Amino acid sequence: MSDALVIAELAEDGTVKKATLSAITFAQRALPALGGSFSILVLGANTQAAAAELTAYGAAKVLTCEDASFAKYTAENFTATVASVGKAFGLVVATATTFGKDLLPRVAARLDAAYAGDCSGVANDGGKLVYKRPMFAGNAFGYCTLSTPIQVATARQSEFEAAAASGGASPVESVTKAAPSAAAGRVEFVSLEAVKSERPELTEASVIVSGGRALKEKFFEVLEPLANALGAALGASRAAVDAGYAPGDFQVGQTGKIVAPKLYFAIGISGAIQHIAGMKGSKVIVAINKDPEAPIFQLADYGLVADLFVAVPALIAELKKRA
Repeated sequence: MSDALVIAELAEDGTVKKATLSAITFAQRALPALGGSFSILVLGANTQAAAAELTAYGAAKVLTCEDASFAKYTAENFTATVASVGKAFGLVVATATTFGKDLLPRVAARLDAAYAGDCSGVANDGGKLVYKRPMFAGNAFGYCTLSTPIQVATARQSEFEAAAASGGASPVESVTKAAPSAAAGRVEFVSLEAVKSERPELTEASVIVSGGRALKEKFFEVLEPLANALGAALGASRAAVDAGYAPGDFQVGQTGKIVAPKLYFAIGISGAIQHIAGMKGSKVIVAINKDPEAPIFQLADYGLVADLFVAVPALIAELKKRA
């Protein structure tokens, strides 16, 4: 019998990112094979609010490590403490965000543990954890088991529903920060340059409006009014980003962000396999493209063959009437 440890991901203001709730769901699904319970580890400069929020999700314990050096994330500084706490668990898991993908492979190396990254599923096979992982841009899946005493994994957020609060109150315990490696002393957090927006974060939005290269220099002129009308986040295909019409932070796809909103608009996006890999988990997909043979229509729940420069303004006008 062993337990699982979920690594919480915090926003800059110290609140819990929604991505953490997908990792909790992953841990809960792994428990039948582990036979134990799960706990949550929170690292930050001020962990009280985050810990209080996470006590409602059924964890055996919420472990906190509060230190001024954790105010800004660097993998070198976080790894030692996560590994120190993680060595008492059979499974260490986080969501496969930039944070999880950066941190957990280092933790696995520190623990001499096998690692399964970007998992889209986890199951119990006779007491063994079986990890499901997408391959070839999600067109095939591979299944693997890990044989080390401690296993480390990251969960694809789009494949695991956010855990719901259970109504209980987990106990909170503090843990001591572990001494970081010598490498941490040679790494300094300088600054974070991120796209500032009042819109929902792309990976956590329930509605996303994405545009392709066909929008050209009118990317924001056409899409922002629609996103405003829907309270949506803005996304983009890699072609639109590479052409300079949208910032890299907007990119959805195999080499961008993986999303699974309730509603996804693909406007002027042909549906290249790399883009589809990042958004095919969306609950409802609406495509607007003037090419009736565009691959995106094979995936879309609703498709409109039309000139986007005519169709999108008309759609906005109708939304405003209904509002």
